[in-house]
Amino acid sequence: MTTITLPPDQPFDLDRTLACGQAFRWEKADGWWQGVVDGRAVRIRQDADRLTFLGADAAFVRDYFRLDQDLPAVLSSIDRDPAIGAAIRECRGLRLVRQQPWECLVSYICATNTNIPAVKRRVALMAERYGRPADGAAGTAYAFPEPEALAAASPANLWDCRLGYRTEYVHEAAAVVAEHPDWAERIAALPFEDARQALMRFKGVGPKAADCVLLFAFGFFEAFPVDVWIRRIVAETYLPDIAGKSCTPADYERIRRFARDYFGEYAGYAQEYLYCARGPARRPQ
Repeated sequence: MTTITLPPDQPFDLDRTLACGQAFRWEKADGWWQGVVDGRAVRIRQDADRLTFLGADAAFVRDYFRLDQDLPAVLSSIDRDPAIGAAIRECRGLRLVRQQPWECLVSYICATNTNIPAVKRRVALMAERYGRPADGAAGTAYAFPEPEALAAASPANLWDCRLGYRTEYVHEAAAVVAEHPDWAERIAALPFEDARQALMRFKGVGPKAADCVLLFAFGFFEAFPVDVWIRRIVAETYLPDIAGKSCTPADYERIRRFARDYFGEYAGYAQEYLYCARGPARRPQ
């Protein structure tokens, strides 16, 4: 086992980071989080200021959890009002993980019009059927499939991974990425709005999925994904004139642009903290 002692001035909360819905390959059992990241089967736990882990080295863990990012400075930049201030106090230590672009893209294609447990099942099934085994201390695990593997799969077999109408989108995205292996580098080099448009050229990637991939895989921290919970929080707290309405494309655009202007370059962190701190009274029925 390897350990990292966290510095006192850089908070980190492993539970909040892995339970907030940003990544889909993690489960907690007997005090340990178990997941598959970039082909590695990882087990990790936190005891106060100490992280203990297997299946990865310290450099990988620091990079994946962005432990070298100055989180207090990030949170200070978004702490603009009592609502976000309360969320920061409640969820302090939540960090955005650094996801692999290909897996993140497919995961959020699979996340449309559904819930987190369903996305986890779809991603796990694709990994079990088309991914290579990943060595680890937690038993058999599978890496997320390479795009070539999903492109070569028949749509009927992909359908069996419970993808439903998303089958076509995943299959086509795999074919495109297999043909253009530098796709992620190209997107990462673009300005934010251009990168967003490039992602939305993939079938099945709408504004929310594009914003999630930009935030979680490409480190465009100004991205502000808007789901039903975030829309309600923003309507209740910042834009009351849209409260009680369905989220039209125009409303989505207004919310994300408001958030970027209001919270600044780390608007995506504000999104995650507001989402993390949502209470039962705030959650849509």
